[in-house]
Amino acid sequence: MTSIKRIGVLTSGGDAPGMNAAIRAVVRTAIYHKIEVTGIYRGYEGLIENDLFTMDSRSVSSILTQGGTVLKSARCPEFRTKEGRATAYQNLKNAHIDALVTIGGDGTFTGAEVFSDEYDIPVMCIPGTIDNDLFGTDYTIGYDTANNTVIEAIDKIRDTAASHSRLFFVEVMGRDSGCIALNAGVAAGAEAILMPEKDTAIDELIEMLEDGMDKNKSSMIVIVAEGEKNGGAYHVAKCVKEKFDFFDTKVSILGHLQRGGSPSSFDRILATRMGYHAVKELLKGNSKSTIGFKGNQIVTTPLHVALHSDVYKLDKELLEISKVMSI
Repeated sequence: MTSIKRIGVLTSGGDAPGMNAAIRAVVRTAIYHKIEVTGIYRGYEGLIENDLFTMDSRSVSSILTQGGTVLKSARCPEFRTKEGRATAYQNLKNAHIDALVTIGGDGTFTGAEVFSDEYDIPVMCIPGTIDNDLFGTDYTIGYDTANNTVIEAIDKIRDTAASHSRLFFVEVMGRDSGCIALNAGVAAGAEAILMPEKDTAIDELIEMLEDGMDKNKSSMIVIVAEGEKNGGAYHVAKCVKEKFDFFDTKVSILGHLQRGGSPSSFDRILATRMGYHAVKELLKGNSKSTIGFKGNQIVTTPLHVALHSDVYKLDKELLEISKVMSI
């Protein structure tokens, strides 16, 4: 065991359902092991601005079911500068913080790696992002809840699409990753799925829709990841409508509702396990690593490996399944 006496915890970047469960697990695991905990508001921005407070086991009461993050979150360009990180480190020293647990995505992980390299502060990173696009884990905190939210929304859109013989283009989050689009598309029975990792020409999409029309489909749903190559749901819908006007065409942008809501059972348990193990790894003397979940086991991956490896690759079998199921 190390001589760590106080751990700091922060959330950074986009919020994700389950972040609060992870915070709760970090705080209570540390306190169980007689380690004090400092909460850091607004991620690295709060660290620079010295927005810190002492947490106890009651600080995290009743947050397990809440979406978002009680520690708040922010993006912090100043932390990318040496001067900003120097201020942050001085605030850590003044608060007697010996180690950091950071919860977030690749930007959060990058900041933690640079900070730890410069000042030799032990860090452990927990993957919290609905995009499920981080290396070293099968699932990130928030992905399962976001998927369920998207599926529920598409199911409701399907009702009105069928009632009015409409073609709906539903845009989901995924700037660089089609993980939500693919999995939600298969689960909700979408006729077509457009993703950043797979080029789908407008003419190819129209062929799919015409094939569905020939098979007497009364309505159709196309899932569009926000980062797909054709320019998003509105542009795709416009291009399709110009060439294929059989259906009344509508667009629905699900937007940030995908990030919100009470976390699913899976995300609560995943986040709790990750928070628990983040503290345990620090107490073992491990640092500069991410906590991951692979094959129902908690694993660690060195930060430099997690940040510089291929991230998420689409499941080829699921891609084939989505094609077969759309007929």
